[in-house]
Amino acid sequence: MAAVRATFSLGRVAGIRVGVHWSVLVIFLVILVGLARGGFREAHPDRPAWQYWFASAVTAAVFLLSLLAHEISHALVARRNGVSVDDITLWLLGGVARLKSEASTPRAELRIAGVGPLVSLLLGGLFVLAAVLLDRLSDAGLVVEALAWLAGINILLAVFNALPAAPLDGGRLLRAVVWWKTGNRLRATMVATSAGRVMGWLLVGLGLYLVLVGAVFSGIWLVVIGWFVIAMATTEGGQARLHELLGGIPVSEAMTPDPVTVRATATISEFLADPRYRYRHSAFPVVDDGDTAVGLVTLRGADAVRETERASTAVARVMVPIDDLPTPHPHDPLARIVPELQAGPVHRALVLDGSRLVGIVTSSDISRVASWLSSSSAWRGRTI
Repeated sequence: MAAVRATFSLGRVAGIRVGVHWSVLVIFLVILVGLARGGFREAHPDRPAWQYWFASAVTAAVFLLSLLAHEISHALVARRNGVSVDDITLWLLGGVARLKSEASTPRAELRIAGVGPLVSLLLGGLFVLAAVLLDRLSDAGLVVEALAWLAGINILLAVFNALPAAPLDGGRLLRAVVWWKTGNRLRATMVATSAGRVMGWLLVGLGLYLVLVGAVFSGIWLVVIGWFVIAMATTEGGQARLHELLGGIPVSEAMTPDPVTVRATATISEFLADPRYRYRHSAFPVVDDGDTAVGLVTLRGADAVRETERASTAVARVMVPIDDLPTPHPHDPLARIVPELQAGPVHRALVLDGSRLVGIVTSSDISRVASWLSSSSAWRGRTI
């Protein structure tokens, strides 16, 4: 799945970084306006306007928390099955839990994928129960309406996510089943992503039909969802092929050995003025006085420092710290670091042998190796 980067962070939940993409504002506004000017007002007319808007805002916020619970469940089950979790990002189409690696077995894949729809279904049931009890015990009609809406949307979310098409949870379930039956992870991924593209085009076609018959907003929304499903399924299929292509290739085959480094104590002025750093590359590893790698600095990041502050600002102040970078060993599988490179802030990894910096790997290096492998006779003889 293509990486979705958070616009801002909400902190950590269960030790997992949680971020929000700016597009979440679209979801919030659609729910807010739709309920305040439509559903709630029609179900309970003659209320003060502020009650509709307040109830709609709270409902939208609780729905986003429901999405977060869905993704947190994926992350927690993934960790229990030996898959590290980088972070969770809420965005336009729900949420994305970014995993550092893939499930090692079809059974683990089933558990990780299946828990999300189950949590949404459970939340839907709890909201139904709360709505029924509150309706019997009080006259809080607007609150009951909000609970009923949350129940319906969570159940719908569970059903939609269970559809057998990547990148939905149901696509992961389909992949796990095909993987279990065939023993071939790549073939399973191709089946799931093909189903995702078919479903995406069906959503686009249905959306265009709704536009033609006058349901413009619903139609456009379905077209947007369908288009994203197509794009994400295609990207996921491409990543699976790349992972298979790079199978057995160590990081050392792609890295640039013994890269030029920058001292963490150097000033931005010294860094930008030194000709070693101006022409060949756009990012350089940063080392401390003991030649231990501590981060990576980019020319763009250095250029962003005001000219009046460059002489007094150390490179360490603007570098990306090493904790935020992939740090593979030279003998690690190259395929393992691809997701981290794609999702990382600078698309680079520092290759370490113990604490010693021995190389750097970029996304361009991955593309170069993949291009060579795909054109080689050895690769052309391989079959899925």
